[in-house]
Amino acid sequence: MNIWLVDDHQLFRAGFKTLLCRLRDAKVTFEANNGQEFIDHLVCARPDVVFMDIAMPQMDGVQATELALAANPELKIIILSMYGEKEYYSKLVDIGVCGFLLKSCDFKEVEMALEAVKNGDYYFSQELLQQMIFQSSGSQPEDELSVREKAVLTEICNGESNQEIADKLFISKRTVEKHRANIMMKTGCGNTASLVVFAVKNGLYKIQ
Repeated sequence: MNIWLVDDHQLFRAGFKTLLCRLRDAKVTFEANNGQEFIDHLVCARPDVVFMDIAMPQMDGVQATELALAANPELKIIILSMYGEKEYYSKLVDIGVCGFLLKSCDFKEVEMALEAVKNGDYYFSQELLQQMIFQSSGSQPEDELSVREKAVLTEICNGESNQEIADKLFISKRTVEKHRANIMMKTGCGNTASLVVFAVKNGLYKIQ
């Protein structure tokens, strides 16, 4: 994996890079001190995964992430967060980030996040996900969803693809796609991460 690090603390980047370079299939190919450097470099290259700090000079991680994902929604960005930054979480979920990690987390969790994102899934630190659920507002009543839609939502939260959900529920892939679209419309969620927050907050899915 071609990994970029965007963080204004050089010592943190150096230590994080050393750990990442121990992984067999990962290589840090670019580092930026702020969001503007990151955005400028995106013009000529594209990473597989970006680890993005929130608080940075010139351009913070929220603005940089918003600009980057507006231009390339498929870009995989994992937010590196400190305590006290929870006011940004809901916005970053809506923007379309692939995950959140506390900077104080164990490196094993970093590996888990990379594996999830590489497979097209998401990864949120359970502690941060709980904070996002607590902070989030405006959820629709869960009883607006049908029994089948709730079943599909559970499998979405489990990280299953549309085809995997279809196979598991013995329905067609097209039917799953219709259910997913209906769930998105009823809940007002714009992406999978938002759906997970909705499902947990409304008691439709329990964090493992």
